[in-house]
This record gives sequence, structure tokens and C-alpha cells, in this order.
Amino acid sequence: MTQRKTYKDRLRARILENTGFSTNTAAEASRLSNRDGSYNVRKTGMPLWERYSAMHTLLRMKTRHFIMLAFGYYFLLNTIFAWLYYLTGVDELSGIDHQSGEMSDFMQAFFFSAQTLTTVGYGHVHPSGLMANILAAVESLTGILTFAVFTGLIYARFSQPRAHLVFSDNAIIAPHKGGRALMFRLASARNNNLTDVTIQAVVAIHADEGSGAATRFYNLPTEISRINTLITSWTVVHVIDDNSPLYGLQAKDLAEIRAEILIQINGLDDQLFVTVQQKTSYIASEIVCDARFLPMISRSRDGKKTIVDLGKLSSYQLSSET
Repeated sequence: MTQRKTYKDRLRARILENTGFSTNTAAEASRLSNRDGSYNVRKTGMPLWERYSAMHTLLRMKTRHFIMLAFGYYFLLNTIFAWLYYLTGVDELSGIDHQSGEMSDFMQAFFFSAQTLTTVGYGHVHPSGLMANILAAVESLTGILTFAVFTGLIYARFSQPRAHLVFSDNAIIAPHKGGRALMFRLASARNNNLTDVTIQAVVAIHADEGSGAATRFYNLPTEISRINTLITSWTVVHVIDDNSPLYGLQAKDLAEIRAEILIQINGLDDQLFVTVQQKTSYIASEIVCDARFLPMISRSRDGKKTIVDLGKLSSYQLSSET
């Protein structure tokens, strides 16, 4: 107990108060930040439409979800207008073959709707009645506005600058220069080039300070905090000396205080000339003690190329196996 108090007293002067996170441990989930960099926060107390930005939601949505949403919206809209054409009477749509039954009438109205919504207009089926013409006019306007929005979203998603970084699945605590150090690896997964790359690492420690549960944040200085360019990979190293908030902690201690490493990487895309950012985090169960990362960089057979094997980014072995 005395050692724990001494440890806390030693760190008290280095507490960060400007992280933007709450210091109330009891109100926080299992982790503050997700591995993909998004914050593990859900806001309540206001209507749904006031808590969410449709633009930000659509831009941040995973690609497969965005594609499914686009196809689902397209199918649903055509189905709605097909029902409206069907209810107003398919007799107002000239060119429809009425000999095959009601289901065939509906399907022909559906495909007419698809042609109208996309302004293709093959002309085989066309509106002849007043209500059908009104519906076709409304649907044409809806199609123009809809495709304008989706075209803009697709372009924004495609052109949005991203860091395209990948991080090791685990952070490790490894032997380092006669002591110990916290390490994790990162690399660029695409053929983009990042220059002037910087890192900021913070550890969140959840503990009972006697007066109640609290979350404290401390900087984790790294041996190298800035590199000129991220060409191969970068093993980020935080030396665990007596100035480190992780000094003297073992795996069970990290789990007990629910330690979480919050990481932010900034860099300049040298082709787009914009600053990009990516975040991630490691919780206590994702930190492996007494391990070493395995090499992931080699030379090609002809000796002309440097090979960066991203499949080995997370590879490590326990120190006892070395």
C-alpha cells in the first residue's frame, strides 16, 4: 500500500488535465478509444437528428455499408414509386403489357420507375395520364437530387485524405538498453508517402484514489517523436525508467489500473500536400510483457529492393524464446 501511494504521489505532478476525457472512471466504458481511432462514446439527452450529422455519418461509414445503403435506397425508392404507379393505375402507363398478370404489371412499373429515376427513359413505357405524369415529374426531380448527393458523397469519400496506417495488433514491453520499454509498430499500408510524421502517446490510468474512482492521463515520451518520412516501418519506443508512469508495473498491474495507451499520428501527405491524422489505442489486455518484435524488413533476392512484409507487422515472440 505504501508503494502504491508513493507511486501515485510521484506521478501527481505530471497529470494531464487537457485531454478532453472525463476523469470519472465509473462513467467510462472498457476503453476510451477504439482500435480504429474512433472514440467509444455515445451521446444522449437530445433528439437523434440533433445528435448526428448525416454528412459525417455517411463519410465515416465503412465502404461496404455505404454501398449497401446506396443499393438499398435505390431499391426502396423504386419500389415506392412502383407501388404509386401501380395504385394510380398501370393503365396510365402506355406500353405496358397487361397479358401476364398483376405481378408482371408491378415489375414493369418498377423498371419504368428505375428508368425515370435515372432519367434513362427508353420510351417503351411512358406516362399517359395526369397522375402518372405528375409522379414521373416528381420522381425525375428526386432522381436528379439523389444522384447529385450520392455523386458528391462518392467523390468526397474517394478524395478524402487518409493516413492509411496499420498498427501492430499488440503493444509489447520488451528489454531495451539494459532496461524495459513499451513498443508498438506502425507502417503505411498503401503507396502514399508521409513526411514529417509525429507521434503523441498518452496513457490513461483508472484507479481508486481513496476519495473515489478517477482516471488520470500522463504523457508517454518516446525516444523519437518525429521522423522525416515513413518509408518502411516505425517501431515507437517509450523507455520505462523511473520517470515513466509505467515504471514498475507488470501485466497484472496494468490490468488492475485498466491502463490504456492512446496514440495519435500526424503526417504530411507529400502528394496531396495535406496533413493527415490517424489514431489508435491499446488496452491492458493488448499489451504483452517480456516480448520482442520479429524482423519484418528484408532485402529482395537481387538486392535492389527493400521488402516490408506487412504480414509480420504484429509478429513477436516472448523473450524467454529468444
